[in-house]
Amino acid sequence: MITIKSFDDLRKMRTSNRIAANVLEAVARAVAPNVTTGELDAYGDELIRAQGARSAFRGYRGYPGTICVSINEEVVHGIPGQRKIAFGDLVSIDVGVISEGFVGDNARTVLVGVCEPERQRLAAVGREALQRAIDAARSGNRVSDISHAIESTAVAAGFQPVRDFVGHGIGRNMHEDPQIPNVGAPGHGARLRAGMTLAIEPMINMGGWKVKTERDGWTVRTRDRLPSVHYEHTVAVTADGPAEILSLAGTP
Repeated sequence: MITIKSFDDLRKMRTSNRIAANVLEAVARAVAPNVTTGELDAYGDELIRAQGARSAFRGYRGYPGTICVSINEEVVHGIPGQRKIAFGDLVSIDVGVISEGFVGDNARTVLVGVCEPERQRLAAVGREALQRAIDAARSGNRVSDISHAIESTAVAAGFQPVRDFVGHGIGRNMHEDPQIPNVGAPGHGARLRAGMTLAIEPMINMGGWKVKTERDGWTVRTRDRLPSVHYEHTVAVTADGPAEILSLAGTP
């Protein structure tokens, strides 16, 4: 579990996450019909290197890409390749970088062109779930208060959060304690305190919550093949008031 112990640690976390956010913003703008997921990956790699950072994903437990690109029923961890993006797709992009020994991590789902109304609604609920989860990341609350914010937002809209994959603590390592499930009753788990840095990432399915990992060992799909969205911010819990969102695009 990472707890920011100095202003310099916080500066480094802000920098790594700002870089990750800048890369995500640029790659998201490049999403368009007939662009391949491999082309997005190459662009992400170029941008990360240009900012003096390196991918947190490439080589992590054997992952072969620089970023993750997941389309429609693919929930997370899609391996970039020759697949072409099509009009109406939901394209989830996950970017992680390492800068000065600290990890930045963020994700977003891009709607390609004019999507079906239910896909638009799913994306809107995913964004709302992330915002409500961030609102719950306050000193004195517990981890499951974040989980409950995600689950209650999704279920109230008629959707289901993924249960098999979770948000996480983050800092010098990409995955640290505590795990942050997307479901749960409030008032349980570790108590949040100032200085904790968390990657909060709702994964919301249009259909059921069940998922499966494909034969490539990475790509996670919904079992019912209905679409999914993925949104993520890295935040720092503050002494009082709302958490600081670290993964916002801008000047590092």
